[in-house]
Amino acid sequence: MTRDDALLYLESFDPETDELPDWVAEAIDDDDAVREAFDARFTPWDASDLAQPAPPARRQRPAWVSWTMRMAALFPLLVCLPVGGGTLFLTTNYQADIDMASSAEPRAASPGYMSTPSPSARPAPAPQMSAGEREALEMLGYVSTTADAEKSGALSHRPMGDDLLGGPAVPMTGRFEERLAPDANTGEGERPGRERFTDYGRNDFESTSEDPLSTFSIDVDTASYTFARRRIREGYLPPTTSVRPEEFVNYLPYDYAPPRELDGPFTVNLDGAPSPFDTRTLLLRVGVQGKRLALDRQPPVHLTFLVDTSGSMHSADKLGLVKYAMGELVKELSDGDTVAIVAYAGSAGVVLPPTSATQQHTVLRALEGLRAGGSTAMGAGIDAAYRLASQAYQQGAVNRVVILSDGDANVGATSHQALSSLIRDHAKRGITLTTAGFGTGNYNDTVMERLANDGDGNYFYIDDQRQARRVFVEQLTSTLMVIAKDVKIQVELDPDVVEAYRLVGYENRDIADRDFRNDAVDAGEIGSGHRVTALYEVVLRRGAAGDLGTVRIRNKAPGPDSPAVERSYPLPAQALVPSFTQADPGFRMAVVAGWFAQILGDNPHTSSVSLDRLHAFAQGAARAEYPEDAELVDLIGRARDLQR
Repeated sequence: MTRDDALLYLESFDPETDELPDWVAEAIDDDDAVREAFDARFTPWDASDLAQPAPPARRQRPAWVSWTMRMAALFPLLVCLPVGGGTLFLTTNYQADIDMASSAEPRAASPGYMSTPSPSARPAPAPQMSAGEREALEMLGYVSTTADAEKSGALSHRPMGDDLLGGPAVPMTGRFEERLAPDANTGEGERPGRERFTDYGRNDFESTSEDPLSTFSIDVDTASYTFARRRIREGYLPPTTSVRPEEFVNYLPYDYAPPRELDGPFTVNLDGAPSPFDTRTLLLRVGVQGKRLALDRQPPVHLTFLVDTSGSMHSADKLGLVKYAMGELVKELSDGDTVAIVAYAGSAGVVLPPTSATQQHTVLRALEGLRAGGSTAMGAGIDAAYRLASQAYQQGAVNRVVILSDGDANVGATSHQALSSLIRDHAKRGITLTTAGFGTGNYNDTVMERLANDGDGNYFYIDDQRQARRVFVEQLTSTLMVIAKDVKIQVELDPDVVEAYRLVGYENRDIADRDFRNDAVDAGEIGSGHRVTALYEVVLRRGAAGDLGTVRIRNKAPGPDSPAVERSYPLPAQALVPSFTQADPGFRMAVVAGWFAQILGDNPHTSSVSLDRLHAFAQGAARAEYPEDAELVDLIGRARDLQR
């Protein structure tokens, strides 16, 4: 569709009775002339004064006028219909990556557990970004500049070889470089989009004689899993760069022993078993269980919602689902809690100043008044939200900004560096940040994840009402109540017992070993009752015996200027069982989730594992008491069928 088509449609568009079509919403976001025309007629809804009288009803055009103008707007589509073979989606598709569905042939079994697929077996490289696309992303801070890349040098990873760590370095996508390419999963009838993800690379095996330490920040996010779930249910495999294995593993529940009073804020559970996929490797699980706050010890909650009301948010699975999620959360709040709402679309406006949660009618009425339209000034919205959060700030309470958006930020001061500095400063003062992502088509995972990381918070993707209730109702306390911050994990493996190791996932949470005790380096947080799981694949030395190593956790208590505390836990040989089938069902499901994610992410370490075989393992390990297990079994089966 052309600019003129969009301008013509806007002349007859009535936000009170009409739903904004996708192609018009995209034109508003992408075309300055269309955006200006839209903003000239419509402004973001502002209910800062809820007592003001309702605006007069909009005068309706006669039905025949609206019908005639809409048919005129549709005329170009009707003309193009025979040419497109019945396909009406004429926009350009810039998905984040080429995924594993680009090849329907089964993967060849590798000769050794550390072998690398031949270059011919790899997917075709992603198309290069145009100069204009790269310049725009550099301005937003989403990709490194050419100068930065030349200064730092191309990042690389070592390929797997039969000599464990040998072979030349293989170039890979830069750690913070975003790849924009057509999504190989997009089939006939699917709406093309411009979803954005970051390729963080993949962890490889490390020799313990060279580096016995594995250090990373804790991560309780689950957005990657729920995004993949949505795509698979819609009939498409997720882009490979959207897959973060640790978020698949951490979505499942586990029966870890709760911490005792003397254990501090959490306890560590360790177990392991031989790998079912390779007889030469062993799998280890490190499980962290946070303490659960008693109801009478939960502090007051002061929430500031920052709601994206841009044109791209008009659909039911975006702004409609946002309203549902916020409404369900508000109903769970108590006396002493407050809610504030800021909406942003072109410019930021206060919809609701800090208001007692007991005034549910007022809050819910403000939610219902939100309308989508205009462009996305995320920077201005974040600044306005923190100003409101500062007004409601209370020492010792939960002070949090919650961003609900598709992550599309194309107008305003949206440099990630500037936003990062602002968010980090507020986090240090005790105002943390949670992000909740919605929708597909133009979803920007990169922005949503980084904002949550900067704000010492967590990141979710909401794909349906059930997930909204899970995050904002069933897990509300875990989502909001922080029991430990800047939580770092360091696993030290004994070189006399362990020859090599590989951490599954957590690539974007990597911390330099030297920074484990550097308390100026930020890390993740754990909420009340949170569970965090990490998996390792290790190679034992032939004939070696004894404990495998030590797990250390370092963290700070909630609140500003808290000192760091460090605890150590042995990794005893007694924690291992002789076979995978004898391992705890939760352990086996964690492995299934981790390997499923790696297969979806086209990880060469799992190239010899088929989804058929993984599906059988999942069926045998699924726990009847946890519906999440049955759901994972179903997703693996669906993905297997899509891969064929």
